[in-house]
Amino acid sequence: MIRTLSGATLKAAAAARPTRSVTTARRLHSGYDVAVVGGGIVGLATARELILRHPDLRLILLEKEQELAVHQSGHNSGVIHSGIYYTPGSLKARLCVRGATLAYEYCDKKGLPYKKCGKLIVAVEQEEIPRLRALYERGMQNNVRDLSIVDAKGIREREPFCRGIMALDSPYTGIVDWRMVALSYGQDFEEAGGTVVTGSEVDDISMVAESPAGSAEGERRLLRQRGRGMKYPIAIRDKKGNEVRCRYVLTCGGLYSDRLSQISGCSPEPRIVPFRGDYLVLKPEKHYLVKGNIYPVPDPRFPFLGVHFTPRMDGSVWLGPNAVLAFKREGYKVYDFNARDFADALSFRGLQRLVMKNLTYGIGEMYRGVFIGAQVKILQKYIPELSLSDVLRGPAGVRAQALDRDGNLVDDFVFDGGVGDVGSRVLHVRNAPSPAATSSLAIGEMVADEVESRFAL
Repeated sequence: MIRTLSGATLKAAAAARPTRSVTTARRLHSGYDVAVVGGGIVGLATARELILRHPDLRLILLEKEQELAVHQSGHNSGVIHSGIYYTPGSLKARLCVRGATLAYEYCDKKGLPYKKCGKLIVAVEQEEIPRLRALYERGMQNNVRDLSIVDAKGIREREPFCRGIMALDSPYTGIVDWRMVALSYGQDFEEAGGTVVTGSEVDDISMVAESPAGSAEGERRLLRQRGRGMKYPIAIRDKKGNEVRCRYVLTCGGLYSDRLSQISGCSPEPRIVPFRGDYLVLKPEKHYLVKGNIYPVPDPRFPFLGVHFTPRMDGSVWLGPNAVLAFKREGYKVYDFNARDFADALSFRGLQRLVMKNLTYGIGEMYRGVFIGAQVKILQKYIPELSLSDVLRGPAGVRAQALDRDGNLVDDFVFDGGVGDVGSRVLHVRNAPSPAATSSLAIGEMVADEVESRFAL
């Protein structure tokens, strides 16, 4: 169990006297060397990596929710990807391949359950075969383990109810509960001496301001503030008025990464636009239809991967998802709505251009989201025995999709600082594209390298 301080108790804890507990005493420091904003899997992996490298530094992690890893880290398909899809030599490819290896090793070390159930990327039409072969070549260049091409007979041997003419077989692909993994990262961070604070929604990051002098008490306050400000010049304030002082700040804000970046004067782009993915679930009596992950051959004309079959660690099987604009950045239900989030998305030129370039596709996704029979019809291309009566509406996730103003999906990592004195002490992870969960430990290494390089820890 991860011990946390709530944002409401942060101010009181900072003023309290140290107790006999070493962990408690460590939490009560009024200043920190590095503050990590964001308690999702990327923030937790990076905080963990930093404190393991620098055990003598004081680190704090701030999370706006009452629990860690409740958004993208807790609303995803749970797949451990092997690195097939990504451009050879790209950062995404390298991080995914290394991340998958590290993830399996970490789960083995910690005793966290996972399954190497494999994945088939299935071609059901002749026109998909060249793209499938190109994916195989890409996967081989990315050093994906044990990748092979199988024919229709090989498909049936691996997935008896799946029909296709050719497939890529990736037995190294697996499934895991990524939120469980993320919480384990958080536990590692705390056990190494880090402080976790929940319920702290960051509203401002700025240099420490000196209080005006006047009275004797004012002079004493000014001297204290100057002394502390020299060592901990950054003030992070949350929406409840609580404040944390630190030397450096790293933000890993996920769905709010663009807004956190703008706090310190960064460019408003790339912009985060939320896309909701709605899943169907296979009824328990039909679980026998699916053994491992079954994916379509991606179509480069469209921005998202397409619907697939995904077994889960709890024994359920998810089908989907579609991809539709969410009216709220953390809107997991169809009718979830936030006026600011909705206005920001619709007014952004990048989204307008993306919609115009993919209008037919977008309309189709919305239609399939409403009429699940249309989604089942696509799924039946792969498992003909599947019927509408075999599925139920399931959960949803929201993806933090970064877009530029030309409507292009930002498919790589984006780091940013800020302007003035604040910018020299802040690093924002503006975009950590999918598969961030699979790559999380490798991303943590990369971001920690960047933090060390910029801040000379």
